[in-house]
Amino acid sequence: MNTHCSLATTSRLLALLTLVSSMISTRAQDISLPQLGQRLTDEQVRLVAELVLQGINREFPNKPGTILVGPESVVSPRTTFPAFYGCFDWHSAVHGHWVLVRLLKQYPQSPIADRIRAALDEHLTESHLAKEAQFFAAEHNKTFERMYGWAWCFRLALELDGWDDPKGRLWREHLRPLESVLVERTIAYLPLLPVPIRSGEHFDTAFALGHILDYARGVGHGELEALVVRRARDYFWADRDYPYQYEPSGHDFYSPGWNEADLMRRVLPRVEFAKWLDRFLPSLAQGDVGPMARPMEVSDVTDGKLVHLAGLDLARSGCMRMIAAALPPGDPRREHLQRWAAEHFDVGVRYVFSGHYEGDHWLATFMLWALDVQ
Repeated sequence: MNTHCSLATTSRLLALLTLVSSMISTRAQDISLPQLGQRLTDEQVRLVAELVLQGINREFPNKPGTILVGPESVVSPRTTFPAFYGCFDWHSAVHGHWVLVRLLKQYPQSPIADRIRAALDEHLTESHLAKEAQFFAAEHNKTFERMYGWAWCFRLALELDGWDDPKGRLWREHLRPLESVLVERTIAYLPLLPVPIRSGEHFDTAFALGHILDYARGVGHGELEALVVRRARDYFWADRDYPYQYEPSGHDFYSPGWNEADLMRRVLPRVEFAKWLDRFLPSLAQGDVGPMARPMEVSDVTDGKLVHLAGLDLARSGCMRMIAAALPPGDPRREHLQRWAAEHFDVGVRYVFSGHYEGDHWLATFMLWALDVQ
């Protein structure tokens, strides 16, 4: 009796997965999906930009996550965050703007470029960003979006930094007050965090530190760079025999294990990193890291948590490509990582244009990041 029930349950689950995959495949047939190693076509640029443009101007539904200190705090998201009020939550709005800037820089002649510029001009104003800086400067908001949203804000600043574009330089200046507050918050916070947060969702320390380190080096912030490098070594240098069999968790949108390796390849010289990776994932050279090497399917793209697994596929793909590139030529681990990266990307990209806002408001960022990493 129990076996019969188990088989019936399994059968229903397989039928559901088949139906969901069929729905996604049907939509994917109408879209020429991006591929690793290839530039986006004009139509693909348009599709990606459209997802973001619709999101950054969509205030509701919204998950603000702010602390209410009194009746005066009960206001609309747009009142609190006049620049980054859309895309369901603050961090998604921020990295959506990163996508738009990235597209403008890479595809300046795209037919949708003028619409992108108009949207950025509307959102990234001096007054809008000054108000957001004021929000983050308040003491009761010091933990808001720490450090995931902060990392994406730094990534946006880095993308704008040094861009030889009149509007780009203006948006860069407008962002500086918010950026400065977040730098101060980061420098104050990291010495107080005794051990890293290891999570497949927003709070993962390694993910944030990797982006913050890129920012610090890119803009020449020596103090922040030194702090991140020191804390990365404090947190992760001694790690060995990572328990890869426990990844992923059901709501993960990135891998704490691959995030950690992706951070350490930034921190350590190439030869030292290769040795560290030997200790961290000893069986990687044999192509055995269990479920960390297997892409995940999404059973329900309308569930905002379950669709996280599509982001996991894309985030893993980007990490794997960057880790592979950091290893010495001829290292057998490179081939495994490159193959897995392609497999993960091919699965994850099928969910980016699902037509459901649960994934539409953020997955384009992870896709573009996986495509662009060097």
